[in-house]
Amino acid sequence: MTTERTSIDRATLNGILAMIAALFGFVVNDAFVKLLSEEMPLGEIIFIRGALAACAIGALIALRGEWPGRRLATDRFVLLRNVGEIGATVFYLTALTQLPLANAVSILQAMPFAITAVAAILLGESVGWRRWSAILVGFFGVLLIVRPGAEGFNAYTIFAVIAVGFLTLRDMATRYVDSTVSTLAITFSTTILVTAVGAIMGLTETWIIPDGRQLLLIAAAAFFLLIGYVFVILAMRQGEVSVIAPFRYTIVLWALIIDFLVWSKIPSWLTFAGIAIVVGSGLYIFFRERRVAGAPD
Repeated sequence: MTTERTSIDRATLNGILAMIAALFGFVVNDAFVKLLSEEMPLGEIIFIRGALAACAIGALIALRGEWPGRRLATDRFVLLRNVGEIGATVFYLTALTQLPLANAVSILQAMPFAITAVAAILLGESVGWRRWSAILVGFFGVLLIVRPGAEGFNAYTIFAVIAVGFLTLRDMATRYVDSTVSTLAITFSTTILVTAVGAIMGLTETWIIPDGRQLLLIAAAAFFLLIGYVFVILAMRQGEVSVIAPFRYTIVLWALIIDFLVWSKIPSWLTFAGIAIVVGSGLYIFFRERRVAGAPD
């Protein structure tokens, strides 16, 4: 006879705290980028922000003696992860410049549905009718947020949906990266590539010389982006993912608060309904997966 374990082990608790810290970092970074996009070209923001973040990460790697080696450059899952990060950055930040922060962030919460569907279709994982139903309900919630064809519909919401696909690739690849590849090395390679993409985007933009305030905002965005990069990798590489993953939804609360405080934005009741459906469906999927995983006990 076995007794069901109800306590959370230390690794999982650390993963939960890392996930909360990561998402707070990401949403604050998003807010700074959105503010800056009203004054500066997006490619320039990505480039300067990335350059500052890369310098900080490089300094940490030098102090720890963890310079990326050949293994990092040849690991196909690191490469896939970087492709996902680059695509997500370009599409999501482009959408963010034209959407309320809470709307853009809420659309990204479709990731659990996409990950579960990919795991079932491509990886052959068993997904029952309950979780498939939750996936369909969750995507309906996304449609309520996006509302294609509705008056005031913003076509940039499609960019946010495309970003979900790239983020799904990023997180799926992260789980298969060899554990001997350091978190800082992965973060450094990602930051360098995203910075390069900013420079490429700049070829079609007219850059400006940022003033002191703008540089301060970019530095703050780089700092919080670094917090997000490091802690999301830590969260995905330790503890029980099915317990840690639901804490992704704390980002919706942060986004709603920041949207109201900074831009005085309050979502419509349909958007609120869509957010509630997306969050509820995602939580159901996570807890259902946890229950199924524990069925043998």
